[in-house]
Amino acid sequence: MTHDPKTLLEEALTAARLAFTHATHTMSRAERTETVGLGGDGTPTYRLDVVVEAPVLDVLERAGVNVLSEEIGWIDRGSGTTVVIDPLDGTANAAAGVPLSCFSAAVVRESTVIAAITHWFEGSRTWRAVQGETRPRCVSDRRELTGAAVSMLRPRPETTLAWNRVAARADRVRILGSSVLEACLVADGAVDAFCDAGGDVHRIVDLAAVDLVVHNAGGCLRDVHGRPLNFAPDLRQRWSGVVAATPQLADEIITAIRG
Repeated sequence: MTHDPKTLLEEALTAARLAFTHATHTMSRAERTETVGLGGDGTPTYRLDVVVEAPVLDVLERAGVNVLSEEIGWIDRGSGTTVVIDPLDGTANAAAGVPLSCFSAAVVRESTVIAAITHWFEGSRTWRAVQGETRPRCVSDRRELTGAAVSMLRPRPETTLAWNRVAARADRVRILGSSVLEACLVADGAVDAFCDAGGDVHRIVDLAAVDLVVHNAGGCLRDVHGRPLNFAPDLRQRWSGVVAATPQLADEIITAIRG
């Protein structure tokens, strides 16, 4: 069994990266996008999701830890440690050949993320975070939405007005299709903020790891409606995450979304 959380996360990432690389070199687009069932969150699962997730689950099974994954759902092994994973965030991008997809994993003990890792598959960039360890402040210092560079989830019928309120004040708006990557770009200072404009799209597998990554870089993660993150094994829970360089910027974005 692997007990060290950082080692466990590295082993899980290695397994996911090898599977992803092999799949993208050997599977056709039709094979990658084939729907093979429903994931633990009730949304369709592509064959590519399963291919990347399977070896990660093997690593976590050998470690004897609980698992909460977007695809397989909840695996209770009676452990005091749970690993929350999204083996392939941005599946639609990866399956289509758009090079914007990520791996994300967080080790949780007593309802606290103690270690996290995220990885941009096609960009070969990795972000690591450990509870209590901070990195040099990398986020931007922007405090105002006006003039900010913001990434957002694509607008939906129910979020169009809120989306437009944010976009009208931002200087640049990007839609990349991977919440994990977009949040990590906030941690790097490449963009000022990332948000779901009130659509309640985010699950804990989208937010668990990036919360610690962003926090350790000096940023913050909020929910539009003020709901705290929790790690109950229920993927029906949703949040509208706002990741920002500063609390002031997060507050301005939330005010704009809520109108």
